Amino acid sequence: MAGLFQGLEIGKRALLAHQISLQTMAHNIANVNTPGYTRQRVDIRTSIPEDSAVGPIGSGITVREVRQIRDLFLGDQLRQENKSLGKWTFKEKILAQVESIFNEPNDNTLADILNDFWGAWSELSNDPTSTSARKNVIDQANQLANGFRQVKRQLASLQNSISRDMENLTSEINAMSTEIASLNRLIASEEADGTRANDLRDARDLIIDNLSGLIDVNTVEKSSGSVTVYIGAMAIVDGVDVLRVASETDNVNGILETSLIWEGTSIHLRNNNGKLKGMLEITEEIIPRYMQELDSIAAALITEVNTVHSAGFGLDGSTGTNFFNPNFTDASRMEINKMLLQNTDMIAVSGSGAVGDNTIALALHDLRDAKLIANGTSTLNNYYNSLIGTLGVESKESKSSAANYELLVHQIFNSKQSVEGVSLDEEMANMIKFQHAYDAAARIITTMDQALDTVINKMGIVGR
Repeated sequence: MAGLFQGLEIGKRALLAHQISLQTMAHNIANVNTPGYTRQRVDIRTSIPEDSAVGPIGSGITVREVRQIRDLFLGDQLRQENKSLGKWTFKEKILAQVESIFNEPNDNTLADILNDFWGAWSELSNDPTSTSARKNVIDQANQLANGFRQVKRQLASLQNSISRDMENLTSEINAMSTEIASLNRLIASEEADGTRANDLRDARDLIIDNLSGLIDVNTVEKSSGSVTVYIGAMAIVDGVDVLRVASETDNVNGILETSLIWEGTSIHLRNNNGKLKGMLEITEEIIPRYMQELDSIAAALITEVNTVHSAGFGLDGSTGTNFFNPNFTDASRMEINKMLLQNTDMIAVSGSGAVGDNTIALALHDLRDAKLIANGTSTLNNYYNSLIGTLGVESKESKSSAANYELLVHQIFNSKQSVEGVSLDEEMANMIKFQHAYDAAARIITTMDQALDTVINKMGIVGR
């Protein structure tokens, strides 16, 4: 009798085990397109055999756990490369915007306007008394000043926009950190009895993957199942505790300078990576460098034109007049001397004061080929062209690096998915296998029931 009842128990265990397997297969199939989902497998083991007069007899199977199929190495590698992808993707986007601000090489760019400015002086030298030629000089100078102001203003606006985005980034980081801490609490509670909170772990890992694209994060898992998330040596998440991030913004001459600090302190975040590093490189190095170079060109242009112009004479005999306002030598405030706007006769063309003398106009035109910048090693035009060339190289580098890291992350992700992702073909095959196993287990119970019926209801009635 004991053997038959044990057979029923074996059948029941088999039914439950294969039922859990089928349910797990269904769960995998349902989540085939869920971001961050890791396929699950039922760990089925032979149960402990029972002693009998003829030795140990098998007692069927038992479900040890439902576990994830995970590749920890590929997961860590994906996060490491995702940091670089976040940085270069952001730099690629912003440098493309910087290129659109300079808009080279196209028509009516700063390079074209600068050439037109030199050309206006050449035209004036051909007819020093021409009112229209003098007005053309003013018009071209106005366009040049407007061009410098517009480019500088757009660069400053772009930098301020990124600085405001950095403020928003802190909210995004804090929200992710809070969610990780909340999931840590749930996972530790669920796994207190030794089970695995697989779906909660998937949700937490997906958030950490996304966070790695923003900042430099590293994780350490505790025995309780919760993780500690580090930025450098500082733990932004430690179990259920969160160390929040804040932004610190200074307004320097209309330019917003933003940095990230630990909330409630003056300690700046170190070990930056990901999108944050791209933001810092753009706002602290790249855009300020282009604005400084633009200011250098404007300052050299204003200084040299004023030096030559103030040594000449206008049609009204005036001399010592600056062409540009000498009080503003940066690109953002470049402007023509207002006296020249009111009286174009004050534009200096003559070097001697004689009507028809065009030496000053020619000298101003010749500034185009004079080496006035970079310690006297480059002309203004060549220096500007070199600046645009540098921008092109940086933009190309960012595009190439972003494309390379995107390909690398894609390859790592595909390798990771080949291990962790759900294959519908594999799941369907397993489902058929476990379905047949379930049917066979049910058949075992039916057979044992029939045997018990024979013993209980039919034995001992023969010959009555």
